[in-house]
Amino acid sequence: MPTYIHELPEWPHFQWSQDQLAKLLAAVRLRQGRLIGRMQALGFPLQEEAVLSTLTEDVLKSSEIEGEILDKDQVRSSIARRLGMDASALPPADRNVEGVVEMMLDATQKFRDPLTADRLFGWHASLFPTGRSGMSKIIVGAWRDEKSGPMQVVSGAYGREKVHYEAPVAGRLDSEMNSFLDWFNGEQNIDPVIKAALAHLWFVTIHPFDDGNGRIARAIADMALARSEDSPQRFYSMSAQIRLERKAYYDLLEATQKGDLDVTEWLDWFLGCLDRAFDGAEKTLAAVFQKAEFWKKYAAAKINERQRDILNRLLDGFEGKLTSSKWALIEKCSPDTALRDITELVDQRILVKDAGGGRSTSYSLAGA
Repeated sequence: MPTYIHELPEWPHFQWSQDQLAKLLAAVRLRQGRLIGRMQALGFPLQEEAVLSTLTEDVLKSSEIEGEILDKDQVRSSIARRLGMDASALPPADRNVEGVVEMMLDATQKFRDPLTADRLFGWHASLFPTGRSGMSKIIVGAWRDEKSGPMQVVSGAYGREKVHYEAPVAGRLDSEMNSFLDWFNGEQNIDPVIKAALAHLWFVTIHPFDDGNGRIARAIADMALARSEDSPQRFYSMSAQIRLERKAYYDLLEATQKGDLDVTEWLDWFLGCLDRAFDGAEKTLAAVFQKAEFWKKYAAAKINERQRDILNRLLDGFEGKLTSSKWALIEKCSPDTALRDITELVDQRILVKDAGGGRSTSYSLAGA
């Protein structure tokens, strides 16, 4: 009797109950549309900021799922630079960070381009620039082979390992991946969000690489979700939510890969996880929404460019106290100009004077 779904004679013809999923799918698609509409109403600068925050979270959490901790500032720096945003205050990124960012941006910014074997090889090479996974040398930029034995997902101490899953043998990979890529690039009468869930499951079941399959599967799902929205802008992170639900994610993958080809339960979980990712977006983008509300409130205020810059810095979390001398230094203006800028904002009740006075006078946002 077959142990895994890829051994079934009907593989890879997945089945699912549309009736069981219809209500949840409709709710998820509605929330997806509302979030995108809300973000598009913010204006381009805040949209850029939201995309930067979301992609940073996505790269960090997708790596964390695999036990790899990346430096947040380096990730943010790499993304900002590649998207043409100001990254001058951020540190340069290591090559392993650059590789993960390169893969994610290629998937989401070029979502309309066909997914090919060569493109996947490029993603894989970006993830493993040294040709090693940890201390182990692996095949990079090509499908795995049989030299290292069966491709298994295992846990437990050496000698007492538990095999959770065993992938198709290497000799099947060309055929398996050709079928997958033809399907992914083709037109089917499938909702694009359902297609994202199926693509994730299908790819990670084939497990075509020596390592990095989970991260690439999530990038493929993000690519499919971008297609579902017809937009490269990312305002929520599926990987961040999967990180929070990591145990359920792995348990359900294992159960699905050891089951039959009815994947309703997997699709139900994926849609629920996506729905919860929208909740997560509210937290990730809280600062962006706060900034949007602030500028909406003071839309009619008379604010010059120096004042706007400092106010945005305060909204982003200004380090230390804001004084007139710091203002003059940051904005490269005279102390008199800095004090005049501040006084105008105090008079408009946008800034308030902190407790204290004299040479130590500092200022904060009103109501902060």
